Amino acid sequence: MRAADRLVAETVRRGGPWLAVLAVTSVLGAFAQLALPLVLGRTVDALVADGTGATTWLGACAGVVILTVACDTLGVWASGSSGARSSAWLRERVVRGVLGIGPAITRRFPEGDLVTRMGLNTEEIGHVPESLVTGAALVIPTAGGIVALTLIDPLLTATLVVGLVLIALVLRAFLTVSTAIASDYQAAQGDIAARLVDALAGARTIAAADTADRERARVLTALPLLRRHAMAMWRANARAGVQAGAVVPLLEVAVLGVGGLRLAAGDLTAGELYAAARYVVLGAGLGSALGYVGRLARARAAAARVEELVAESPRAYGTRPLPPGPGTLELRGVDAGGLRELDLIIPGGQAVAVVGRSGAGKSLLAAVAGRLVDPRHGTVHLDGVPLPELSREALRRAVGYAFERPVLLGDTVAAAIALGTDTPARPPGPGTGRHSRRTGNGRVEQPGANREVVRAAARAARADAFVRRLPLGYDTPLPEAPMSGGERQRLGLARAFAQGRRLLILDDATSSLDTVTERQVARALSGELRDRTRLIVTHRVATAAAADRVIWLDDGRVRACGSHHALWADPAYRAVFQAGAS
Repeated sequence: MRAADRLVAETVRRGGPWLAVLAVTSVLGAFAQLALPLVLGRTVDALVADGTGATTWLGACAGVVILTVACDTLGVWASGSSGARSSAWLRERVVRGVLGIGPAITRRFPEGDLVTRMGLNTEEIGHVPESLVTGAALVIPTAGGIVALTLIDPLLTATLVVGLVLIALVLRAFLTVSTAIASDYQAAQGDIAARLVDALAGARTIAAADTADRERARVLTALPLLRRHAMAMWRANARAGVQAGAVVPLLEVAVLGVGGLRLAAGDLTAGELYAAARYVVLGAGLGSALGYVGRLARARAAAARVEELVAESPRAYGTRPLPPGPGTLELRGVDAGGLRELDLIIPGGQAVAVVGRSGAGKSLLAAVAGRLVDPRHGTVHLDGVPLPELSREALRRAVGYAFERPVLLGDTVAAAIALGTDTPARPPGPGTGRHSRRTGNGRVEQPGANREVVRAAARAARADAFVRRLPLGYDTPLPEAPMSGGERQRLGLARAFAQGRRLLILDDATSSLDTVTERQVARALSGELRDRTRLIVTHRVATAAAADRVIWLDDGRVRACGSHHALWADPAYRAVFQAGAS
């Protein structure tokens, strides 16, 4: 838990100025609570005597009460603000790290579990500043109560200290037990979330197969386990609450008994006895820290889960630019997951199809080729330069990816295609201001931005025609652009064509296209895009036949490499396509 505790401490420091406000209000409120028994005791003594000075003490009581209420009110506001700031900082750090690692992170953590860690768990850690500051502020009344009782009568102090030791032991045991239970509870939450995300991704298949009941049962498999952990948490909380709560009335009775004897002996006044009773309640208020300890336990457990993401090392990039070259791709002794000892040279400017049965490692090869995933062993070179030595900008300008199910990002269709390109935006001119719109980051997006690059890429992907039919053409907001699966694939292809200047990697990126459109895209790949190296993962015969060369993968190894015509003589090669491998 040491790494998790360091993350918790760092999150506390990110609470911003509102954390200081929370600390000040908590301390002032604690001193106000300490002052109240004193002024109340003085007021009682003044009223019991001759009433002299009673008005002054009553005014002091009112002032202390007003200060307490003001501190509580401002503390609530500061608590929410500091917690939100801490959570935002932590979420940004985690999201930045996860995106920096890339797709490799999902091989260790399912998507649903990732969402739980980055969402719910970071929110629990964000409550730590409030829990620590407010909980620590409880020490002030406790320490003040000890001091005040010592000034009134040391015998009363000894009675209080014995009770505080018992409360401290209860809280320590509760923190240890609660952290372990919260960790198990959060793991069960992540498991349910992961199953739910998988079910949502296959919602159409579930509906078509009429297996909703079975899938619901699968998603909620961990629900009984979640309930057991929740009940264990409640039992631990109740047990600690009873143990700590039982100490407080016993302390009050003991102090009042000792104080009564001292009062009868004439060693205490009535006001001092009243103040002593109040200070015992304040001193034993450490028992009310149970709620803060519970939050801290959940935060520590959550921090252990989030720390696993933070501890993952993002991909490091070099500083080298990419030298002039045709886009020659070379894999030397690559071992990555399902890929084993791959040695490949793909000459620049060639169209190479990658085929194989499901699970052969085709998509992994595509990910390694453009450095979406780094191999465990071996190196990948583009025009003689190892990919890790390239700068981020050089790598992403050189390599364009298109996927089977592209996720479109950006405000408009044009922005979705232009994503990842560095083509400068055209300055606003006549006719470009009509549909200008301000994006979420305050930047005004002009319809002319990246226009020529975007349109050329869309034409090559055979997307230009349907984009022009949209209400605002390329400036149509993505949520208002109804598209079929094939049309989304064409926009994904256009994005890759606009970005990848030297190497295009198409991972089953034409699977949803009709035969005619696929042939048109194939002509573009062999026509205006022929100056780029093209690595095409496919399970279609026509695509493999149109390639200059075919890499046939089998169980993570290259089984054969050559022209489609030469490989077609092998019945096992033909069986790859007959089985509809992907």
